[in-house]
Amino acid sequence: MSTTLATKINNKNYLLDLTGKQLTFLDTRFYLSPKGNYLPSVTTVLEAYPKSAAFYDWLKKNGEDADEIRDEAGRRGSVVHGLTERYDNGEEVSLMDENGYIAYKLGDWAMFEKYVQFRTRFPFEVEFVEMNIVSDVLGIGGTIDRVINFEGKKILVDIKTSNTIYPSYWLQLAAYERMLFTEAGIRVDDVAILWLNAKTKTDGKKGTYQGNGYQMLFRGTDSAKDWRLFQATLSLWNAENEGSKPREMSYSLSHKRGKSALEHAMPTLLEDYKEAEGKLIVKEIVKAAK
Repeated sequence: MSTTLATKINNKNYLLDLTGKQLTFLDTRFYLSPKGNYLPSVTTVLEAYPKSAAFYDWLKKNGEDADEIRDEAGRRGSVVHGLTERYDNGEEVSLMDENGYIAYKLGDWAMFEKYVQFRTRFPFEVEFVEMNIVSDVLGIGGTIDRVINFEGKKILVDIKTSNTIYPSYWLQLAAYERMLFTEAGIRVDDVAILWLNAKTKTDGKKGTYQGNGYQMLFRGTDSAKDWRLFQATLSLWNAENEGSKPREMSYSLSHKRGKSALEHAMPTLLEDYKEAEGKLIVKEIVKAAK
């Protein structure tokens, strides 16, 4: 019987088969539904959402460095999400590792501290942390960062570390809001983005929720429009990716080279050689004595 564990490494999902000694990377573009269907993630669907002129200007400006910049932004987001998750789960999170070395890039740690500052200035109760939801009804899956009770209201929150807030982020939140109600029966009063890379320098005016480098942005009544736009984007994605399946890469946990036939026979051959060599030496000694 195979012993298979679902695990996380650097915020990515894996299957670890201890019996078969196999590590399988799970394609983060898809979620496996309770009915056994592979459904695209909300963020994957939004790859089909039209890009702005500013995006193409950025692409021209950065050229061959664009992929590296994108990958670094993704790494940073994963690290900061992981730190905030551990913090909200009650774990003591330290900048230093057990050997006394700095464990994180200081830019990543600075964003995490902005999260702590926000929670300190604007206290809230967390209902759900990193909540995975998959909906066969809606045909999508995703991970909701937080559902919180904030000043008497239930708010669905997505944590962002990007340099700007893109319009597609609000479509992402609208999809999460609809999944949360469809699959869990939970209604929220609003959706919000907690931006940990905001350009704010002050605490802002009364009624705003911000500080130096962080800001909570609420969507309000536009969420229904965002859901309609997401549905249109989902239709486009499905049309362009019909029959698309998740990629899976599997690796063995260890390798050991097997011996060749010659290597297996070598000990016997060496013994035979030593025995023959010994007999030859004895013959030479006897011959010399004569």
